[in-house]
Amino acid sequence: MSDLPDEEILAIFNSNPNYAFNLLVNKFHKQVYWHIRRIVIDHDDANDVVQNTFIKIWLNIGNFRNESKLYTWIYRIATNESITFLKQKRNILFIPIINVEKELANKIDDDHFFIGDEIQKKLQIAILRLPKKQRIVFNMRYYDNFKYEEMAEILGTSIGALKASFHIAVKKIEKYLTEN
Repeated sequence: MSDLPDEEILAIFNSNPNYAFNLLVNKFHKQVYWHIRRIVIDHDDANDVVQNTFIKIWLNIGNFRNESKLYTWIYRIATNESITFLKQKRNILFIPIINVEKELANKIDDDHFFIGDEIQKKLQIAILRLPKKQRIVFNMRYYDNFKYEEMAEILGTSIGALKASFHIAVKKIEKYLTEN
C-alpha cells in the first residue's frame, strides 16, 4: 500500500498521470477488492468489477473535486459498479434478485478462493439473505469498520437510515444463525 497521502497522489496526476494512477491502485486495490468481493461474492466477478471500478476512476479522476476524501469517492464508485454488476447479472440470467442471491450463496461452497470455516460460510450466507442495501451497510460497518458519516457520504443517505439498516441487518443475521 502506498504511504503517500492522497493529496500528493492527486498532485502527481498533473505531471505524471500513469505513475499517479499506479500509486492510487497500489494504495486502494486490496481494500476495493474485498469491498466488492463481499458484495458480488465470486472471485472472478469481483476481479471484473474491480477492473471496471479502476477504469472508471482513471476516466473520471479529473472530475474529483476534493469535496470528499479520495477513498470515499473510490468506494462510491466501487459500490455503484458492484450494484450495476448484480443488476446486469440478474437481467442476463432473467432471474429475480432473490435467486441471484441464492446463486451467490451456492458459489460460496464452490469457491476455492473462500477461506473460512463453516461458521464463516453460515455468516456469508446470512449476509447474502439481506436486502442489497442492508448487506452493503453491514459489510461496510462490520468488515471495513466505516463510520456512519463516511458511509452516508459514500451511499448518499442519512446517518439515521444507515444506523437503522445496520441494526435490522444484525438482527436478521442473528436470527438466521440461531435458526440454522
